[in-house]
Amino acid sequence: MKEIILCKYGEIVLKGANKKYFEDMLCREMKKRAKSYGSFDIYRAQSTIYIEALDEAADIDGMFEAARRVFGIVTVARAAVCEKNMDAIAETVRNYIPAFLKNSRTFKVESKRSDKSFTLDSMEISREIGGVILGACNNIRVDVHNPDVTVKVEIREFGAYVSAGVSKGAGGMPVGSNGRGLLLLSGGIDSPVAGYMLAKRGVKLEAVHFESFPYTSERAKEKVLDLARLVAVYAGDINVHIVSLTHIQEELVKHCEEDYFTLLLRRYMMAIAERIAKQRDCGALITGESVGQVASQTMQALGVTDSAVSIPVFRPCIGLDKEEIVQISRKINTFETSILPYEDCCTVFTPKHPKTRPDLEKVLVQERKLDFDALVEEALGTLYTEHIVAEY
Repeated sequence: MKEIILCKYGEIVLKGANKKYFEDMLCREMKKRAKSYGSFDIYRAQSTIYIEALDEAADIDGMFEAARRVFGIVTVARAAVCEKNMDAIAETVRNYIPAFLKNSRTFKVESKRSDKSFTLDSMEISREIGGVILGACNNIRVDVHNPDVTVKVEIREFGAYVSAGVSKGAGGMPVGSNGRGLLLLSGGIDSPVAGYMLAKRGVKLEAVHFESFPYTSERAKEKVLDLARLVAVYAGDINVHIVSLTHIQEELVKHCEEDYFTLLLRRYMMAIAERIAKQRDCGALITGESVGQVASQTMQALGVTDSAVSIPVFRPCIGLDKEEIVQISRKINTFETSILPYEDCCTVFTPKHPKTRPDLEKVLVQERKLDFDALVEEALGTLYTEHIVAEY
């Protein structure tokens, strides 16, 4: 029996004349990921991507899980393929479907006849296949309103496809379909989630991480690279640009009032990130900030940091509470790495009483105590890049 994977996409179907552009991106991404699992033929028709193993060595189980993590795909199902006649479909259902119904008490059949030349209509197909299942499986009944499992029969251009149950895909838009963004990646819970959320909307990620050696350790940097690897499972390869803030932080301690340290440091980070973003053709910065979560994330403080840059700053976590962010981090497998106890640059020289409602003019008074542009340029001189290859 021949088994393939059917991947359905969602909002791409609404793209009108641009639909093919998004479909091509989606197929390229799927083919790229398939290389890790063997030889597959990947093609599309009728708003579906078909993934067909070309030999017995192909890992269809691994490919199924990889397909579920491709942005742009809303459902993924394994299906048996047969000829487009009722005898072949019925035989396939008898051999293929019972394994999917073992622990279920109810089912229904949904049929779709894309090939209108097929002799039976959808209702007739469903009725006949429902009878086949009742004859092949014990202790199961039909429930058309709330079934445990939905069996699907699709009559399509290339054949008939029989499946039972679907898995939820990653959703969103194909990575790279909506430009590039630079993620400010710390070692915390929030920024990997922010990167994942923007990648889901089709943004190709680059990242910048700020270190403060010797105040932060080599292991702290490795933790961030590990987080980038976990995000890359969804977002694809990521360049992580690493910049030292050590001298800037030491100068802030020497010359500026303590209450302003965090705000001033954030403005330096944003300015440095903007320079990198423009060099890397990124149209926006991405941060994991959530309004009111900490002192530097009040509305006034965010306004102060944003005024240091001229490009958009995307904050996909801005309206989420911590538990909602944690739930997403668990879903994408970054949570356990994020909570490892290694310091990051934002925890170094933290003021006891940071400004929560800062006045921009007062912040600028403090900022003018240092040569802002020179320190930014010096920090950029420390930049080096780690290329994270996605492991699918």
